[in-house]
Amino acid sequence: MKTTNILSLLAFTMIIAACSSTKNMDNGALFNNTWELEYISGIQVEFSELYPEKKPKITFNESTNKVEGTNSCNGYAADFTLDGDEISFGEPGPTTMMYCGEGEPIFLNTIKKVNRYSIDDEGNLNLLIDDIPMMRFKKSNQK
Repeated sequence: MKTTNILSLLAFTMIIAACSSTKNMDNGALFNNTWELEYISGIQVEFSELYPEKKPKITFNESTNKVEGTNSCNGYAADFTLDGDEISFGEPGPTTMMYCGEGEPIFLNTIKKVNRYSIDDEGNLNLLIDDIPMMRFKKSNQK
């Protein structure tokens, strides 16, 4: 009876430890790709109306810890940090100041709030706030 209780306790402890461990993300999938935005959550207008000409694109530079790209028509660059599946973005650096409609501020405000990421089975980059997907990017042919 004692052995059964000890084994049950050990099994229970292992299950709890496995469930509470941080998922080990393969950060390498982020790098050497240009990612093009294909979905953004919480908007009241059609995605195609926000970005009629050009969709935002980002590239993660591993050596400088900067994310660079466009937020639709203006350039975008900011620091980023990774810790497992946690990600944070710093304030964007100076950009050109062309007015591009409402898509640009929505992109900038959303990316500032992101705190996690995942890469799904289809290879899409998902930027999340906690467990809620906020932005989805696909790999772009541009490098």
